[in-house]
Amino acid sequence: MNIPAERDLPEGRHRLLKEFVMTEIAKRPRTRMSRFTLLVPAGALAAAAVVAAPLLLGNPAYAVDRASDGLIDITINEAKDPFKLQADLQALGAKVVVSYVPSGKKCGPEPRATRFLSNEEAPLSVFPPPESHDAAFVIDPKVIKEGQTGVLEFSVSDDEQVAGIWARVAEGPVADCRLVDTTDAPLSH
Repeated sequence: MNIPAERDLPEGRHRLLKEFVMTEIAKRPRTRMSRFTLLVPAGALAAAAVVAAPLLLGNPAYAVDRASDGLIDITINEAKDPFKLQADLQALGAKVVVSYVPSGKKCGPEPRATRFLSNEEAPLSVFPPPESHDAAFVIDPKVIKEGQTGVLEFSVSDDEQVAGIWARVAEGPVADCRLVDTTDAPLSH
């Protein structure tokens, strides 16, 4: 099976991707394989190329995009730099605070705000996302009224992947997230 990978990659990236995959293969210990098992790594090599391509192309830690309907798509590839994500969301008109909460931690002090509105009162998170949106996580900044602040807490696994999201609108100001130890779920409020 011939897969023309270079057709979908920018010039020079196919060679770079091939070198990366070949280096990774060279790092593995050599074992004796039958002809049948050699076919499996060939398929795995193609899959690795698809997975590794975004990394080699400089996939950012996150992406945000305000759609024409006013909703904001958020895609987090790696949980890094919540302050930059917060600033980018605010630049798109979402008055929000963003916190990344690692395993075994939660945001303190409790409560962080005078009152959090229910999802029925102010549905900050749009779920399920409309079909016209590519991101798995979409927020509606229009539900945040004067004197309110949106709060986005992302539970982060040890490998810096988002494991859960808590999105609410708070009345008044919101205290900074001070990470404290917990044995409870990180996003339980």
